[in-house]
Amino acid sequence: MKAGKTVNYKEICARASLFSFSRSFPAFLRFSVFCSLFLFVSCSELKKPVPEPFYAETKPPQIKEFRWSNGKMPKSFDPARAAAAPETDIVRALFDGLTETDSKTLKPIPAMATEWSASEDFKTWTFKLRRDAKWSNGKNVTAADFARSWKRLADMSEQAAHRDLLQNIAGVPAKPETEKPISEETGAEFLLNQLSFGKTPVPQNQAASGKPSKTPTPAEQENKPLELDANQKEEAKLEVKFGVEAVGDYILKVSLIKADKDFPALVAHPIFRPVYGDGKEYETDKLNAAIVTNGAFRITSVGGDGITLDRFDDYWNREKIEIERVRFVPTENAETALELYRAGEIDAVTNVNFEPLVLKLLTSYDDFRRTTHSALNFYEFNRKNAPFNDRRVREALAISIERERLTEGDMEGATEPALGFLPAGENQKAKLVQDSEKARQLLAESGFPNGENFPQVRLIVNRNDIQQRIARSVARMWKRNLNIDTEIIAKEASEFEIVKKAGDFDIIRRGVVLPTIDETANMLTIFEPKKKIVKQSETAENLSQVNKIETSTEPQSETTGETEVKIPTDEKAIDENAAIEILESEDGMLFLTEAEAVSEFPAIPLYFPTSYSLVKPYILGFEINMLDAPLLKDIRINNNWQPKEKKGES
Repeated sequence: MKAGKTVNYKEICARASLFSFSRSFPAFLRFSVFCSLFLFVSCSELKKPVPEPFYAETKPPQIKEFRWSNGKMPKSFDPARAAAAPETDIVRALFDGLTETDSKTLKPIPAMATEWSASEDFKTWTFKLRRDAKWSNGKNVTAADFARSWKRLADMSEQAAHRDLLQNIAGVPAKPETEKPISEETGAEFLLNQLSFGKTPVPQNQAASGKPSKTPTPAEQENKPLELDANQKEEAKLEVKFGVEAVGDYILKVSLIKADKDFPALVAHPIFRPVYGDGKEYETDKLNAAIVTNGAFRITSVGGDGITLDRFDDYWNREKIEIERVRFVPTENAETALELYRAGEIDAVTNVNFEPLVLKLLTSYDDFRRTTHSALNFYEFNRKNAPFNDRRVREALAISIERERLTEGDMEGATEPALGFLPAGENQKAKLVQDSEKARQLLAESGFPNGENFPQVRLIVNRNDIQQRIARSVARMWKRNLNIDTEIIAKEASEFEIVKKAGDFDIIRRGVVLPTIDETANMLTIFEPKKKIVKQSETAENLSQVNKIETSTEPQSETTGETEVKIPTDEKAIDENAAIEILESEDGMLFLTEAEAVSEFPAIPLYFPTSYSLVKPYILGFEINMLDAPLLKDIRINNNWQPKEKKGES
């Protein structure tokens, strides 16, 4: 496709439709049609043999303006509600967090925080903020702005995006039992179910999103207060201090429940970016162009034709920002986006859903990009049910699946095989090995030689063609490799939480979006532990681990940035009745690293989806990565770039 004329979206779709439709023709008619088509295309290309490497070669704008189509109009500018594009893209432009994600390496880099340090157990983090950062109203950005914004984020409950990312921070209220994980029915559901795996906008504040409603108890129905037992009353008295504290104007201290060595990477996510004041201006549905921001760009206009941002003159790193203006151009569908791109009216297209055959035809162009997306489709075991409580059985089922057959066959090459729980590049060592012979051996060791007497597997999947087709393929592999039978049960998304909570399954399909490179946060998102408030004296880690290291609340040294650590000499001086929080799983197994999960196989990773984009050749520094987090701060425009002059044209 690199040779010949550039085709538009309608022509691509026509060719794809013709290919699909022609499969139903009789053989002799197909032969005639394809001969005619071959002659037509050949003649057309003989007339214009000039190679065209790009889908659209147009001249760059004469000003430092970047025009980006990243989906429809955003629903909010609120960082707390930024679940996916286009909201996350705009929030990254308008607000700076403590850290930023390097778009090439995905490592955390300084933003509002110039440096950070951790206690020896990685449960207390201290961030030192820069003193030259300002809000767009001229006020200084302080540690109190972050503490107040994070407390607001925690108090928003189900209204906040990616709330699972907060669960390791001390004092964050536990997720309500009736709250549906955002990974199940919003972001990941479309992204992981469909064949066109572009970035998926995640709706926020869906009052009618299919979440199961809480069933009133008899006491509530009678308008009587619920009676608590003695243990519940005791637990209700325990309070845990919110784990985010401003220690002076420019020092922020964060206390965690579990150790997290990657915490600076987590807080680069848009939801952790501060808002000015109490955030009341974000509570309306209207997009307010007058909001106060602290990022590299500020809003200059909001209208039906999109959103315009201008470079913020008082931004602390203004000299390094080359582009002067960003225009977010909303589009309703892939066809509109590609027409604007081909006409030279936009410079980049992301967050679109192309048809599979269209993707195959676009792949040959140099301005088309494909990137593994940080999301996971997997099958989770009910480890309470025998024989799935046997690790050998779980491993046998996991390593007997041929993932390449799934991705290249059922998914038509639109996904990447998942040999671990995190996308490639995060932990290369923690990967499973596909081995049918070893799987048969493990099954025999667990008491089921050649699958004899193994109970029929109850596999719960989504009621859509893609997931049911994948399930049938997996069932065939289990039958062929292990001689195991599978019953595939299709459920609506709204039924999943009910089935999962009741434990009425052996294996259940799940999908999660992993919006960070923080390993601890990602694993907590995948395996969804519960949070419990207890006395210190009730924990297994009592004194020896949990309370051995106490970080001083004194400000950091201005010269070294080190956090002073105090080790108590008298263990009895610690209040054993003080409340702390722990994270626990239903069966007592908590997986905080990918290596732990690959070792125990609580679930079977299947595949990672893929996102797609088109970027003009004169745009530099626009890096599409697995987090779908390009940085506008890094973009440069080569205004001198020109398309190659075609032969025969003056």
